[in-house]
Order: sequence, then structure tokens, then C-alpha cells
Amino acid sequence: MSNDDHFYKNLLDSLYDGVYFVDRDRRITYWNKGAERISGYESSAVIGMRCSDNLLVHINDEGVALCKTVCPLAQTLSDGRVREAEVYLKHKDGHRVPVFIRVSPLRDSNGHIVGAVESFRDNSSEAALLQKVEDLQKMALLDPLTGLANRRYIDMTLSSRLDEMKRYDWPCAVLFIDIDNFKVINDAYGHSTGDKILKMVARTLASNLRSFDMLGRYGGEEFIAIITNVNAEQLYIFADKLRLLVEQSSLSAGVGRVGATISIGATLAQTTDTVETVLKRADQLMYQSKTAGRNRVSMDEVIRWDKEGIFGGIKPVNERDINDSAAGQMEGRPVKEIPVSRLPDWQKTLRERPLKRTIKKKYLL
Repeated sequence: MSNDDHFYKNLLDSLYDGVYFVDRDRRITYWNKGAERISGYESSAVIGMRCSDNLLVHINDEGVALCKTVCPLAQTLSDGRVREAEVYLKHKDGHRVPVFIRVSPLRDSNGHIVGAVESFRDNSSEAALLQKVEDLQKMALLDPLTGLANRRYIDMTLSSRLDEMKRYDWPCAVLFIDIDNFKVINDAYGHSTGDKILKMVARTLASNLRSFDMLGRYGGEEFIAIITNVNAEQLYIFADKLRLLVEQSSLSAGVGRVGATISIGATLAQTTDTVETVLKRADQLMYQSKTAGRNRVSMDEVIRWDKEGIFGGIKPVNERDINDSAAGQMEGRPVKEIPVSRLPDWQKTLRERPLKRTIKKKYLL
């Protein structure tokens, strides 16, 4: 390797972003230190492999595997155009990481395309997360297995969010998340694999929350997410996105790969709520997801989907709807109406196909 090659290699290795090169056959020829850090794969394990060899397994917001369909690298190698996209790569440990990618062609002296370079940046608000972790460690409020906030810190944070909602009218919501059939996983693969599943789910959820939201382990296989500044439409889309990303995550377990699904209960906090009442309601909705077949989101608000595939607003729950759902246990609680409006542009990319299939029913509960 020449001195120039050493210089450029050291320069690329000093970058925080991941960078890798591929040839015309999409075979990886270079993998920098940033790519190792973000993906968990060392350079020695990937050099010579094709990027489509089930490595990073990029998916989009709808869960579509890009390597087998609309791979940005393959398209750029074909037409020479620069492309950018927000996708989700699969870490070596199995969890999904949101990344922003940029693909550019590599040309020889005659202008012919001889390969491509892809750079990718971790989009999981890692700097903010690291600061949160440091603060929580000082306060001894972390769950030792997953590194998330523990039950005490969840209760403290939720109490603060409810106070802010009552004082300043800042919306607040709770997601009660439970891993489906977790005992079956423990019995079939052992508690060591069960612990790895807990950590995989925790990392997928935490990596895809906004920096000002909070996720904690409530106990066992249960997690609580405290979401701020959302309405009912946004909350459902956000919760179902998390469900989809967990479903698309997996880890190696000797004879094969093991994955998990989650059931979620989602509820908007009310001004009359306490920490206990909002958690109880979210818990009841989570069990509604369990009894309805698992791997789904249940809400105590009824969402209408119009002919154009746009959220039409919130329909007040009538007496029959209340009696037929877990929301019946909160009978008499006012349901907030939201004016009919189109989703803003940033939400249009979050309409997963599983969401559309579910809302073909008359009501979503």
C-alpha cells in the first residue's frame, strides 16, 4: 500500500460516519472504522462479501428489504446518480438502527462507473442518549440488563410529564409494551437467549424514539415509553412503526435466528390522570392486543381512515364501542375530537402496510 493509500485510509477511518466501497458486482472492497462502530461488523468479516449477502439487510419504513428490490447502491451503479435515503440497517447484534445513507458512483479516468461509495450516519440521537445514560447512571436509576430507565425512574418521569400537561397543556402519551410469548422463548432457547432478546428489543425501541421521549423497562418483559407532543393519529403511527421494527429484528441462537414480536397498548394522558390510572389504562389496552392475536397496537381512541388513505380524525366512542372494548373499563372518560386534516409531509412516509390492513375494519380498537 502506497503512502497516499495509507493517508486516505487513515483519513476515512477518522470519520464518525460509516463509509464503504463496492465494485461493479457490489462486492465490498473497503469498510472504515465508522462502519464497524455503527454496524458491529469488523472490516475483516465483510471485505469480499457482497452488500446483498444478508449483511446489513436495509429496510425502509414499510419493512421492505431494499437489497432485494430497490437497492440504492444497485441503482447508482446502473445510472450513476447520487442517492440519499433514510433506512434501517440490522446491527450484528440483531437490533435495527436508523441511518441516513448517501450513495455516489466511483468512476475511472474515462468516466466509466467502476463502483460506488456509500456513507451512512447513525440517526438515533446517540449524543443525546449518551448524555441521558450518564445522568441516569449517576442517579442509580438504570435497569442493569438493558441499560434503560428502571421502574422508579419511569414513575418519576411520567409524574413530571403529567404535571407539564396539566400546567402547560403539553400532550403526553404512554405506550405499554410487552414481548409476545416470552416464556416460550425462554423455555425453548434458555434464559441466556431470553436476556439477549430483551436487550435486542430494548435497543430497537430506544434507537427509534425521539431524543425527548423516554423508554424504560417496567419489569420482566414489559417496557414503558413516554411520548410527548403527539395526537392520537401520530401516536398510533409511531407505535405501529416500533412494532414493525421489532418484528423485523432477530438474533443468532445456535441453530438459527430468533426473533420476537410485541403487543402495545397506547393511550393519550388526560388531565384527570395520575401515574397509576394512565399506566393501568395502557396495561389494559396492551392485554387487549394480546387477546386480539398479539403483534399489534390497541388504542382507547377510535381512528377513522378515509378513502384516500389519510387519517380523518378521531370519532367519539359510542356506548356500544365502549362496552365492546377494554376502554369500557374507563366508561365516561371524555374522548378528545381532533379536526379532520391531512397528515404533514413528515408523517406520510410512516404509513406502514400492516397499519393499512388493520384499519380496513370499521373501527380500530
